[in-house]
Amino acid sequence: MLQLEAKIPLGDVHGRIDHMAVDLARQRLLVAALGHGGLAVADLKTRHLDRIVGNLPEPQGVGYDPVTDTIYVANAGDGSLRLFKGADFTPAGRIELGSDADNVRVDSKAGRVIVGHGDGALAILDAATHTIIASAALKAHPESFQLDGGSERIFVNLPNADAIGVVNRTTGKEIASWPTVGHSANFAMALDQARQHVLVAFRRPAELGVFSAADGKPIASLQTCGDIDDLFVDSRRDRVYVSCGQGFMDVLTADGATYRSAGRIPTAAGARTSLFVPELDRLLLAVPAGSTSGAAIWIYRPSP
Repeated sequence: MLQLEAKIPLGDVHGRIDHMAVDLARQRLLVAALGHGGLAVADLKTRHLDRIVGNLPEPQGVGYDPVTDTIYVANAGDGSLRLFKGADFTPAGRIELGSDADNVRVDSKAGRVIVGHGDGALAILDAATHTIIASAALKAHPESFQLDGGSERIFVNLPNADAIGVVNRTTGKEIASWPTVGHSANFAMALDQARQHVLVAFRRPAELGVFSAADGKPIASLQTCGDIDDLFVDSRRDRVYVSCGQGFMDVLTADGATYRSAGRIPTAAGARTSLFVPELDRLLLAVPAGSTSGAAIWIYRPSP
């Protein structure tokens, strides 16, 4: 299902590792080393650490826009969004979002960058001018959010409100709110575009919730490993990958209108952040430093 192919050591990176993004043209992985206060850059071709861009206050979210060749790093420590040139990581600007800047999504086709921040907001930026053109007010701090490829909707996890919000990304208005009755701590999310499902991972209890993208109607729930932080759909294989800080990755496979367990893979304690890159056909797992080993990116190759 997932074969461990290689490991890229991250040098002296310590502490919690948060989200990741990829520069496909240069095959560079951009890693928010939150606990270390920097952006770790791993070369996926040579499979070595390229550099660490330091002096970042608790970086959480990372995005890369290939159209403008710009890297975006959202920082929890001061609420800033820092911009860097993709070629050499030269600083290219800074946008003050107020507090707790978190997840970043880049919509290159539309020329937009969306950033979750504060007690409940999505900032929508023009990628060409780097200006905020809209702000969506939410009921609570946004965790993972996903852009619907077939509409203007953004689906947003709001764990502090026990809800999933739906926002129109043109107007910035919330158009629906789905309660997560009986489930809480919904941090990770993915979209199964083929089935029009919104997949939401809960930590309490540790389950994957399947919702209709049309109206938020619950379709199914499946037990998963604990402390989930990332969740991805492999549309080529009709699979779902779930990475858990408990020290496992769950692999689910499509089964009619829902999914079923296809296996559980041991990883490492605290390794809850991952990134599936369909263009490379690889799943990249961020493993924090432990008592006997340093931080690393573990590269998994799906099979068959």
